Amino acid sequence: MTEKDFERVYREYFDPVYRYALALTRDANEAEELTQETFFKAMQAVDGFRGESGVKTWLCGIAKNAFLSEKRRKQPEPLDELPERADEAEGPEGVLLQKDESRRLHRALHALPEPYREVFTLRVFGQLSFRDIGELFGKTDNWACVVYHRARARLQKETEGSI
Repeated sequence: MTEKDFERVYREYFDPVYRYALALTRDANEAEELTQETFFKAMQAVDGFRGESGVKTWLCGIAKNAFLSEKRRKQPEPLDELPERADEAEGPEGVLLQKDESRRLHRALHALPEPYREVFTLRVFGQLSFRDIGELFGKTDNWACVVYHRARARLQKETEGSI
């Protein structure tokens, strides 16, 4: 792959890889770093790319592996804290209700067993297609769709239908 080819891949796939990284990290700065690391690793490993799964899936796989490696290296962080997103127009009661609902959803999402949690996260936050998710897991797009809908049903049950 020439430098121009890689520049084209970078321009075409930066946004989907960044969105996926943001879904994994839940932090814009970390997502930016993970995206850059992903493309750096992809550039180093481009000769090993066989094209069977598609460029986007390959890049997301690199991002996932880099994220998991970094996560293993770090101390686990508490998952109870949510970033505050309060709409001032709602008033104090609305803010408290929104924070409570967000915490319940956050806890329910993190209580989901794998692969439900990851498939749901990839679909909702990473905006990946069922086909891409299935390829990441070495499964079919139908498998990814079923797992996503089961995860969503579990979340709805846990959060009393607020999703």
